[in-house]
Amino acid sequence: MSDSPSDDLTRLAIELADLLAKHQRRLVLAESCTGGLVAASLAGVPGISNHFCGSAVTYRDATKVSWLNVDAPTIASQTAVCQDVAMMMAVGVLAKTNEADLAASITGHLGPDAPEGMDGLIFVGIADRTNQLVFSGKLQTAGRHNRQREATVLVFQQTIEYFVPKND
Repeated sequence: MSDSPSDDLTRLAIELADLLAKHQRRLVLAESCTGGLVAASLAGVPGISNHFCGSAVTYRDATKVSWLNVDAPTIASQTAVCQDVAMMMAVGVLAKTNEADLAASITGHLGPDAPEGMDGLIFVGIADRTNQLVFSGKLQTAGRHNRQREATVLVFQQTIEYFVPKND
């Protein structure tokens, strides 16, 4: 077991970096509730610039719309914390980053003033040039800082899972 949450982030960042290198993939991120923590954690891995293109931190709804072409009516009807927006974020950042062939996104409510039933709800989107996947989850920790770290772990876990062969 890791000594601290930062050890988990470091271990997962290294594991993802190794998979990106092994599969010769380039990743781009679109982050909302994590505020760039996924990118910062990944950027700590030596040599990651060969496989990490960058991250768009689109914290506000208007930024998601203008930077990533997220559909404003979808945000208006479903909020920015939904499966559709997570997928649009991943697809949008991938479309803006020609050198990347894989994208991961995250959107969520970290609290404390989340709408009823949405406190701790997150969505992670994964997109490549042909496939789109979405994972949803509920954060288990309390406190905004702890939830950002937990959400970052979930982005790493879901992106790592992308590389696991699927049994049909």
